[in-house]
Amino acid sequence: MPRSKKGKRGSGKPGSLRQEVLQVQLSAKASPGLKGKNGLKGESGASDDELNSEILSHCSSASESTSALEEGAGGEPVDELTAQEETEDKLKQCIDDLMDKSAKTRLAGLESLRQAFSSRVLYDFFIERRLTVSDCLERSLKKGGGEEQAAAATLFALLCVQLGGDEAEEGFKMLRPVLTAVLMDGGASVAARQSCARALGICCYVSASEEDLVMSMTLLESLFTSSYPNREGTLPTPKPGSAALHSAALQGWALLVTLCPASRVNQLLDLHLPKLQACLESSDVNYRIAVGESIALLVELGRDIDEDFEVEDSESLCVCLKSLATDGNKHRAKNDRRKQRSIFREVLHYIESEDFTVERIRFGVESLYIDSWTRRRIYDAFKDLLESGVRHHLQFNPLLRDIFGLGAPIIIDAAVKGTKISRFEKHLFNSAAFKARTKQMNKVRDKRANVM
Repeated sequence: MPRSKKGKRGSGKPGSLRQEVLQVQLSAKASPGLKGKNGLKGESGASDDELNSEILSHCSSASESTSALEEGAGGEPVDELTAQEETEDKLKQCIDDLMDKSAKTRLAGLESLRQAFSSRVLYDFFIERRLTVSDCLERSLKKGGGEEQAAAATLFALLCVQLGGDEAEEGFKMLRPVLTAVLMDGGASVAARQSCARALGICCYVSASEEDLVMSMTLLESLFTSSYPNREGTLPTPKPGSAALHSAALQGWALLVTLCPASRVNQLLDLHLPKLQACLESSDVNYRIAVGESIALLVELGRDIDEDFEVEDSESLCVCLKSLATDGNKHRAKNDRRKQRSIFREVLHYIESEDFTVERIRFGVESLYIDSWTRRRIYDAFKDLLESGVRHHLQFNPLLRDIFGLGAPIIIDAAVKGTKISRFEKHLFNSAAFKARTKQMNKVRDKRANVM
C-alpha cells in the first residue's frame, strides 16, 4: 500500500521497542495487582516477558529464565535499557544463526525471528540490519531445502510488514526475483511455493509499485487459473498439494485486486467470475472457501464501481452457494462442513441482499470493524501472517494502523483506560477513517490505470 516516505522512527516515539518497554513498566507500577492484564498483550494473553522468553527460547540459557522487566537478582527492578540490550543481544544471535553451516541451526534462527517479528514491533532494531537479514534470506531461498525456503519466505514477508514504506519496497525489489523463481519451480516443495505465493502478495501490497503490481498479479494468476475448467467445462484432476498452492495464490491475487483501478477491475470481473464459479465444485474445502470469498470480493468491487452491477447467471450462482451453505455430505469431515457452511452462508447472504455481517476486532482500548469483503481480505492476509501477534501490531505498527485508518499508536495509561467511548462512536470513527483513506487511494488507482 503506498505510504508517504517517513524518516527513521526515534526510540522514544510510539510503537518503538523502547516505548513499548516503558509502557510495560509504567503499567506494571500503576496496577501491580493486574500484572499480565494490560492492553499491551496479544491474543495469547501472555505478558511481554513471557513472549520474549518464548520467542527467543533457542538462544536463552537457564540463567536468563527470570524476567528482565520484573526484578533483578537483588529484588530491585532492572533498568529498562538493560532489558532492551538483553533482548537485542538475543536477536543478534538469531541473525548470526541464519549464517550458520547447519541447516538445523538456520531453521531455529528463522523460527525464532518469525516469532519475534510476529509478536513485537522491532523497526528501530532492524532498520539498520535489514540488508544483512535480506542477504541471509536470499541465501536460504536459493540454497536451502523446502522447509528452510518456506520459513525464509514467511520471514521476508514479516520483515516487509515491520519496515513498511521505502525500505519494504527496496527489499522487495531485491528478493522478488528469488521469490518468483521458487514460486514457479515445479520441482520445489509445495510448502515453499505456497509460502512464496503468500509473501509475494503481502510484499507487493505493502510496497505497491505499479510495475510490481502488474507482474505479481500475472504470476499468481498463472498458478490458480490452472485449476479452471477446460474447454469441455470439466475441472482438471488436482495434483497432490496443488489445492493448497492454488488457494495461497488466489488469496494473494485477491489482496492485490483491491489495489487495482476501476478499469482493470472490470476486466477481471469479465474474465474470472464465470470460471471461479465453476471452481466452487472443487474437491478441496479450503480452495472452495478461497474461491467463494474471492467471488464475494469481486462482486463487491463491481458494485462499488457500478451500483447496478449484476452477476451474470446470478440464479445459478446462488443455487450453488446455497448448496454449499447447507452441505451435509457425510464423506466430508465435520469441521470442514461446519467451516464451509459458515463462510458460504455469508457469501450467499451478500450476493442476494448486499448485506455484510460486521465483525469487531478488539485490541487494547481500541476496536477495528471489518465491514466489507475488501477489508476482510486485507485483515485476513495480515492475520494469517502475524497469527496471534496481529492485535499487538494493530496497536503499535504504523503500517497496519495506516492501512486500516487507525491513526498514530495510542499510549496506554490509566487515564486512557478510564476514558471510554460508545461502540457506535468507535464504529463511526473507523468507518470514516477507512472511507477517507479509500478516497485517497482512488486517486492513486486512477494514476495506475495507464500502467495496467
